Amino acid sequence: MCWSATADLVAGTAIAATGAACVLRARRARDLPLAALPLLLGAHQIVESAVWRADGGSGPATVAWAVIALPLLALWVPVGVLCAAPPDARRRLLLPLAAGAATSAALGYALSVRPVTAQIRGHTLGYVLDLPRPGLLVAGYLLATVGSLLLSGDRWLRWLGALAATGAAVCAALWRLEFISTWCAFAAVCSVVLLGWSGRRPAGNAAPAGP
Repeated sequence: MCWSATADLVAGTAIAATGAACVLRARRARDLPLAALPLLLGAHQIVESAVWRADGGSGPATVAWAVIALPLLALWVPVGVLCAAPPDARRRLLLPLAAGAATSAALGYALSVRPVTAQIRGHTLGYVLDLPRPGLLVAGYLLATVGSLLLSGDRWLRWLGALAATGAAVCAALWRLEFISTWCAFAAVCSVVLLGWSGRRPAGNAAPAGP
């Protein structure tokens, strides 16, 4: 995230608390993976505060941050959306799920054989990892994460997907070298939309009409 370790710590704690509330508000067991997303993203920002305090580098906090940001989220989001989606949307969600699985495998392998380094660049953090075919991996990552939300068939999730897509465009334009850090922070803040989603009444469980 931008600015400082303190900003990451405060924002991460608030987002994680929102995630805990999402989990408590979830009305179906199959909603839990997606309801827990703000909890994961909040923890991710707290991990990044440790990267700040270590002055970047390639230590355990940097590796943990990269594992969450890259292979884990690429798979977590499409799986969570597929679990929560209505039956008529599940078939079209197989494409972002397949993209997420392939991208996650490629990113996980890259992290296992290549070092990842964090660099402090003014008020932002940049993460350096030598990736093969980076353009293809970014496309697969965005299809898995943003694409699954936009194809979910749920208005709350489509709204979150639209915010995430807008954030990706803005972060790529303003912070090209720090894209992954700034976009993850933006996505974490946007994930509070899931608080409203988690408390909604599932389709088919509407309250009975009055007499």
